[in-house]
Amino acid sequence: MIAYFNHAQSLQQGFNGKEYMDVLSLSFQRFDSAIVNPKIPAPENYYNVFRSPVVGLKNIWNMWYRKDDKLAVIAIRGTVGEMESWLANFYGAMIPAKGSLQLNDSTTFDYQLAASERAQVHVGWTIALGCMAPTMLQQIKIAYQKGIREFIIAGHSQGGALATLTRSYLFYMQQKNELPGDIVFKTYCSASPKVGNLYYAYDFDFITRNGWAFTVVNAVDWVPEMLFSIQRVTDFNEVNPFVHIDDIIKKQKFLVRLFLRSKYNKTSRTTRRAQENFEKLLGHFVYKMVKKSLPQLKEPVYVKGNNYQRAGVPIVLMPDAEYFQKFPNETNNIFQHHMFEPYYMLAKKYYGQ
Repeated sequence: MIAYFNHAQSLQQGFNGKEYMDVLSLSFQRFDSAIVNPKIPAPENYYNVFRSPVVGLKNIWNMWYRKDDKLAVIAIRGTVGEMESWLANFYGAMIPAKGSLQLNDSTTFDYQLAASERAQVHVGWTIALGCMAPTMLQQIKIAYQKGIREFIIAGHSQGGALATLTRSYLFYMQQKNELPGDIVFKTYCSASPKVGNLYYAYDFDFITRNGWAFTVVNAVDWVPEMLFSIQRVTDFNEVNPFVHIDDIIKKQKFLVRLFLRSKYNKTSRTTRRAQENFEKLLGHFVYKMVKKSLPQLKEPVYVKGNNYQRAGVPIVLMPDAEYFQKFPNETNNIFQHHMFEPYYMLAKKYYGQ
């Protein structure tokens, strides 16, 4: 287990409103969002030291240093208005949280994002992570050589989803001694959709326990409610009532047995078929479109899962009357509650002090 060292440490456990608002601003710098807002200023106490090339499905990340050169921020871009970027979101079949992806003929991304073999993650965002990981590791090591031991990982929307997976990836790289164990990571996943199943969420919350990772949600933003979750009987822990369902049903009287068998089969069949349909649509079908952008990407083997769950300590930004005066519900503007200004406004209201 990695220890968090205190070397005159400035990065502390727990949600910090000022930190969140700073990294939210950084995440929207350089027009790194679907909606350009040139009025967003960068926090005065940070400067940009690295901007990655465009890789994967239009993925970019930036490295920022705090001006005292004691802390670095990994700010990951969210979705932009190009089809490849949206395909990263739509490619939502699940793969194991530990495995390999053949990104092209010469590049294999070997990854571990959780300890449990039952943990599963979003394939599109794992591909995006795999494409960004080499420059991330390089820049973290450069910062470490400069004496930086504290990092914040942050992103908004798709960037928040990628920040979640990035935190998991870097934890297990530390476990494998591929990164120094005295690096402290803190994570702010803003407006993030769900990235993995329940067992991935368990792992993420465990490795970031005691206040080192947060998922910030505007309560009227629909994006964090994605992706669709389907829980099958096979998604439960190994010890559960369904393991012995056949024996339980057999012990019942004939008519009761018929009734229970009919209802159980119908319930199990319905969720199984729903999961299979999502796998076909969000897996095989979307892969054909992804392959046009990444022609050498080998289609991975998907797992039989769609039980997407939230990961990270939730920080709920609750809209009030003042909020709705500025951001009223408008059905023709589906992203009105999702962008920088509503999140920043609520964060400042509740955590600005």
